[in-house]
Amino acid sequence: MRLPLLTTAAAVTAGVLLIGGCAGSPEGEPAPATDGTSSTTAEAETPEAPEEPDPDAALGWGPTVGELAQAQELVEGWTSEQLAGQVIVGRYHGTDPATVATMVRDHHLAGMSVTNGNILDEAQVRATTAAISKAVAADGRDFPAVIGVDQEGGYVSHLRGIATEFPAFDAAGAAITADGKAGREAVRQAAYATGLEVRDLGFTWVFAPVADVTIGAADPTIGTRSASEDPAVAAKATATAVRGYDAAGVVSTVKHFPGHGAATSDSHDTLPVLDSSLAEIRAHDLPPFEAAIASHAPAVMTSHLDLTAIAPGVPASLAPEVYDLLRDDLGFEGVTITDSLGMGAVAASWKPAVAALNAGADLLLMPVDTVETHRVLTKAIDEGDVTRERAEEAAARVVALQMWQGRAAAEVPVPDDVTTLAGEAAAALSSAAY
Repeated sequence: MRLPLLTTAAAVTAGVLLIGGCAGSPEGEPAPATDGTSSTTAEAETPEAPEEPDPDAALGWGPTVGELAQAQELVEGWTSEQLAGQVIVGRYHGTDPATVATMVRDHHLAGMSVTNGNILDEAQVRATTAAISKAVAADGRDFPAVIGVDQEGGYVSHLRGIATEFPAFDAAGAAITADGKAGREAVRQAAYATGLEVRDLGFTWVFAPVADVTIGAADPTIGTRSASEDPAVAAKATATAVRGYDAAGVVSTVKHFPGHGAATSDSHDTLPVLDSSLAEIRAHDLPPFEAAIASHAPAVMTSHLDLTAIAPGVPASLAPEVYDLLRDDLGFEGVTITDSLGMGAVAASWKPAVAALNAGADLLLMPVDTVETHRVLTKAIDEGDVTRERAEEAAARVVALQMWQGRAAAEVPVPDDVTTLAGEAAAALSSAAY
């Protein structure tokens, strides 16, 4: 991990001390001044205090400076149980809204991921998302719940039959390749319409866009979920989609850092080993993530890959070196979320939720057993296996982002004709691509 750079003020102070130590004046005597004043007078001058940051200034990932400060102050007073819950996006079985609401309220969960196994029809989806929102409010939290869904387009669309069907994300790359400006607008409109439609159903997060750069037929996991085999095209598509989701007031999730497209096995089943050099990863896999961060991506999802050039033998989602790459090298300051901790690549790891949080994750997605994971995390915070500072840092980022989501959604009401809008956007993207 890189050491933090000196702040400007600290650097100036260090320079003054070095100069003072090298001066040739007798010990205990002030050095003569060159401007007609005594050095004692000069030393007495008080430097100007740095300007306070504007609380209304937006951070590079959505929230304002003031919202993040408010979130930090809020979580400082929380119990270990509350902190542990606020960093978990749970999984649940069945389709009963009351069951999921009880779990969220009793265990202070940030929210839930709703999958196709939890879905019956549109009315039941709306009842479920409303129940999760009410459970968070009943727990005394006045910011939105994290209610997420995989709705990428193509075959990864858990709201199939309920929300509009969009083409897979490779259509975004094809549209941009066919006609850069018009293609980007079609991609932006598709993301914007998707964001509004999932918001209309009660969701606050969408687990998209996919920033992975596929290698084609040898890639069994990503395939058409990727915008392109060309990193530059994938970068344009990913950044454009982020801007569309942002405009819709929904939290997008750029995935799967630092890039799953070159892996030749499926992390749902096993831990893929990626032998790419760091230079190859930078050239092939990172450009879409860099572009997304430059476009103010609010959240980045980490992958479950064994990256031999970065953290050999450790899933990326549990490796501090991977989070350092994301934050120190790419400059990302927003919310980091793991891929599902119930996947085969990590499910058998020793306390994966604790390892991920300590590595740098802010949100832990879909652990195998949500209630047991909450118990384990609470104990880890109580016993110091996860420092309270780390837990508060993660929880505060999540709370601040949800404050942003609530504010952004309030500024962009979902139109009554959102289904028509989404249908037109899906058709336009398909036409631009094919």
